[in-house]
Amino acid sequence: MKITRIETIGAAELLQRFATTRLRGHGQPLIYEQARLELVRQVDPATLYPAQRYVLREDHQRLHDLYGLFREQGIDIFNLDGGLFFWLADPEAPNGEDGPIPLMPPVVEISCEPDGRILPLINDGMHRVYTAMRLGLKINIVLVHNVPREYPYYAFALEQGWQEVMELEALPDDFIKKFYRDPTQYKSLFRDFNAVFDGIQKQRKQTNPSSLRA
Repeated sequence: MKITRIETIGAAELLQRFATTRLRGHGQPLIYEQARLELVRQVDPATLYPAQRYVLREDHQRLHDLYGLFREQGIDIFNLDGGLFFWLADPEAPNGEDGPIPLMPPVVEISCEPDGRILPLINDGMHRVYTAMRLGLKINIVLVHNVPREYPYYAFALEQGWQEVMELEALPDDFIKKFYRDPTQYKSLFRDFNAVFDGIQKQRKQTNPSSLRA
């Protein structure tokens, strides 16, 4: 990989743009309209709670490689004072570049779980958090407070946290990715971060049983 261009955005713009996040269902409300967003620096990744039961080794390795490439340019991608977009050299692209590719701090919500726990739950950026943890690094996050109780994150925090997360080469068929709060219409509570930063949420292989693919 070769980085050809980098553009940065400041913390204020980062938070303002994430504040425009909408739900996929329920009339697509601005989920963070009444919430408080802040950029929190130097967070221990192990203290953040995953809802996703897997990470993909390929994506983890790519972030590991990007960390090294950006460090050569004096940028720590886990310690951003905002966010950035970057372009990679791609001889097959019309202009020789692939991009812009967004790289933002993970989004973490203060979540009220059914057992009464109040947890910092990872909404977006699972692989970034995991890679920082594997490297023994702290990470900057966008932390969201006061999310409406009627619109919780669409999956529960894993009861045993990172102990339940598997590193996989690929997603097996019928693999349950998350435990959904409402299995009948879980996507209605999906936070559409792609509408804020195009490409920030990757489309993964569908593996859930057919009853969970609606």
